[in-house]
Amino acid sequence: MSLHGFEVRRGETVSTNIQRRGIAWFVFLAVGLSWSLWGAVWLCGLTLGTTAGKLLVGLGMWGPGLSALAVTRFVLREDWRTTTLNRLGRKRYYAWAWLLPAAGTLIAALLTVAFGVAAFDPEFQKFKELVSKTGPAPPIPLGAIVLIQSLVGVFLAPVINAPFAVGEEIGWRGFLLPRLLQAGVRQWPALVMSGLIWGLWHAPVIVQGHNYPDHPLLGVALMTGFTILLGIILGWLQLASGSVWVPTVAHGAGNGIAGLPMLILTPHDSAIGGMLTSLIGWIPLAGFIVWLAWSGRLPLRIAGEAATEYTTSLPQPPVT
Repeated sequence: MSLHGFEVRRGETVSTNIQRRGIAWFVFLAVGLSWSLWGAVWLCGLTLGTTAGKLLVGLGMWGPGLSALAVTRFVLREDWRTTTLNRLGRKRYYAWAWLLPAAGTLIAALLTVAFGVAAFDPEFQKFKELVSKTGPAPPIPLGAIVLIQSLVGVFLAPVINAPFAVGEEIGWRGFLLPRLLQAGVRQWPALVMSGLIWGLWHAPVIVQGHNYPDHPLLGVALMTGFTILLGIILGWLQLASGSVWVPTVAHGAGNGIAGLPMLILTPHDSAIGGMLTSLIGWIPLAGFIVWLAWSGRLPLRIAGEAATEYTTSLPQPPVT
């Protein structure tokens, strides 16, 4: 039996109404849990830069994952392995996940300079300001610190950030995206819808100054546009690899390298240029999505049975 380009085993068709109910419960719980924790930051008079604030933000990142696991078990009555947490997936996609965020960030920084929005700052004035607020000047040159941070961001951040990133990815790519597909939504709309929900979910921390400190309200719209674009790419990694761990690596890599442009560019406007979350940062993301569509990698055409039936087997290899 065909389900919008996917094959589902005869006799194992997933009820559309059940999937829709599961999606509704997931969104309600994910938003409720995360927003409650992030709202506590504001209610308690904390800021996102304090230890307590960072802790609450970090815990809130697990709202989608915990909600997905709860809905899978108690609403859909299915096994937690339907989220693909138990699978490493196709190994070649880990290289994409590991390197794409760094490549996109570099391109965004170069475009920001090329468009005249900012210039490279060899004196690292912004970094000096940040360091001066934390204590005495470090004994090594700031340039060396930036280089070390860059290397850590590229090579170690995907692993370091994985415990928090997977809390989101279980929900958005491990649960929401495949459930939308099983509910009858086609791939492109499902990718956009999951990214839209992901972006709006960020609203409470964005209005408190996260990512866009100078644009707290505009930042909600900018973050939502960013998550739609990035969500398409992470969704492709999930569907093509068959494992939630692949978009988790990409998510962790992106978080690790995201802030680098603000240390090396001046002036820095978080809404216009520099980071991938800025308007200029959307360009490399959109360009990669166009390439995925042009090369036939999106939408995926998956051969064989049970391509979205995560309860029974891995998706079959994509036909390219």
